[in-house]
Amino acid sequence: MKKIRFLIALWIAKLIKLLLKLLGRQGTYFSGKVAIKLCPDFLGLIGRPGTVIGVTGTNGKTTVCNMITDLLEAGGMEVLSNRLGSNINAGVATALIDDASITGRCKKRIAVLEIDERSARLIYPYFKPDYLVITNLFRDSMRRNAHSEFIASILTEYIPKSTKLILNTDDLISSAVAPENERVYFGMERLEGEEEAPKNIVRDIVVCPVCGRALQYDFRRYHHIGRARCECGFASKAPDYLALSADFENMRIKVSEKGQERDYRLISDTVFNIYNELAAITVLRELGKTPEEVEEALQRIEVVKSRFWEEEKCGKTVTMLMAKGLNAVACSRAFDYIRREQGKKVVALMYDDIFDEKETSENIAWIYDVDYEFLNTEELVQVIPCGVRALDGKLRLLIAGVPEDKITPVSCEAEVAGAIRYGEADRIFLLYDVYRHNIAVKVRAEVMKKIEEVSSC
Repeated sequence: MKKIRFLIALWIAKLIKLLLKLLGRQGTYFSGKVAIKLCPDFLGLIGRPGTVIGVTGTNGKTTVCNMITDLLEAGGMEVLSNRLGSNINAGVATALIDDASITGRCKKRIAVLEIDERSARLIYPYFKPDYLVITNLFRDSMRRNAHSEFIASILTEYIPKSTKLILNTDDLISSAVAPENERVYFGMERLEGEEEAPKNIVRDIVVCPVCGRALQYDFRRYHHIGRARCECGFASKAPDYLALSADFENMRIKVSEKGQERDYRLISDTVFNIYNELAAITVLRELGKTPEEVEEALQRIEVVKSRFWEEEKCGKTVTMLMAKGLNAVACSRAFDYIRREQGKKVVALMYDDIFDEKETSENIAWIYDVDYEFLNTEELVQVIPCGVRALDGKLRLLIAGVPEDKITPVSCEAEVAGAIRYGEADRIFLLYDVYRHNIAVKVRAEVMKKIEEVSSC
């Protein structure tokens, strides 16, 4: 009876997927939702690949998931992935339905799946990854994810004991998840030019989780990320894969892999993407790929353009950079990256959460956790807060010390291109929420057109 119910759910889901395709819709979620509704243990009954790699965490999971998928595909493998779809249980089910035969047998040998942290209780009891990357755990949307320790407790409770964990040792919160599981750690030494004591508002762990004393950091990279220890003996774990140095001029990274030094292509100069790349390298090496195979694959990939895009036009550089709305750490990381870049800068802030806009939530507490102070520099010539929270953004910028004459609030994205002071800018940064990428692309096109008009090039 269970098998019959599963097959009926599978066939109906496949039919729905076909109908959505005929209608020109991607259908990355709905068919899986229907399948689980008809058969609650659908994820436990559908065929799975021989190797399943899951990627979860607060920030970076989409980038890491795409990196791993791209690297494996660059090496000639066919990979089952939900890179275009939802990362909750219905999205994972949809990805498996797309690859399944009419009997539910999986066609591909390996899967790389992005998995939402809060969906752990809905996925892991049925579908058990062989490897699980946890990128990091930070405070996130107060509406959904609450504090990082809350998410860590969910993961610890539901991650299968058979799953091997790939963990960032520089994050004391995520590296402590599911302590009984087999694990491998990656980390990064202090890079040349990094600050001694970064100034961040948010720091999610300040006391030892064992004895409660104040933690002592050997170095702190940003927020709570770094290398820490306590008088009681608690300390960050020794990394199995350690980034020793980064050469940004030649875009190379030196990695110690269980004592053996290797040199790889560096695909981004942002520190958070170095962590993402290091996570991907760790996964491939744990899968048995040789350093030469990893390096060859790295030569063929880039950071996905939906996360980072840059182009020069008429002597001005336009950069699109994702900064998740309602996520103080993600926005702070974007601001920190911008302040380190050279040239006169204009920054457009289009990170109002699309659901916040629809529901008109009045909770704006998260913007006071964002390091807006990073934008208070002489090189910043204009900042454009945008959308339903534009005036809240202006107030926060004023509190951060940004002069009022540099702040140009606008009510919607359609006004951004017309508001930019092109004559004063060398660099234009467009920051956008994950659900506003399509809108940001339209703004980018308008900005590029305006640059051409005002520059006469």
